[in-house]
Amino acid sequence: MVNNMVNNTVFRYKTIKGPLHKVPAIIKLLLLLPLSFFCMSLPPLWLGTGIVFCVIASFICGLSLQEQLTDLKPAFYYAILMYILSVFTNFTDSFRLIPINEIIKTLIPRHEYLRITLRLALIVQISALVFRTTSALEIREAVKSEIISVFLCFIPEIFKIWTSVNLAWKARGGKDGILKIKTVIFVLISLCFEKAALKAKAIEARSV
Repeated sequence: MVNNMVNNTVFRYKTIKGPLHKVPAIIKLLLLLPLSFFCMSLPPLWLGTGIVFCVIASFICGLSLQEQLTDLKPAFYYAILMYILSVFTNFTDSFRLIPINEIIKTLIPRHEYLRITLRLALIVQISALVFRTTSALEIREAVKSEIISVFLCFIPEIFKIWTSVNLAWKARGGKDGILKIKTVIFVLISLCFEKAALKAKAIEARSV
């Protein structure tokens, strides 16, 4: 069960072949950044349409609903943070003896919050489609620069490390809270630096 949870990490490559698997990795990587910038300029209606399109495309590429929800976790946590900030801003802008109906209004997120959240969700979905349908080997072969290649391959690795550390924390009876953040983040950063150092040594060894 633990292995299944570890394997189902954010942006993990999906071996089941779909239409996007056949698209050359270099094309997907080159389109990733422009598409992300393009999403930043879309209105909410088009962002919602893009999200639905990505969900359909993900199913066609063999990604399960659970895998899609896993990929959206970073966007979900960010959305919660943005909602809290939106409510706080609403409250401070109308700081006075607020009637009941006005208090309810402060809980309604601003239009900017909705747009930012939809942007992030769509960008995360597009990124997930790229990394879910492109193996680390394909990325290394597509990108000529070794540094860029390692960077792109390292993104899914970070999420894999986070999942392992999070599972280890829960297995030891750890609970969510400030203590978890202080401990887990420190371990995550340490392991990421260790992984990066090992990759750097491997690159150096190959170049000798």
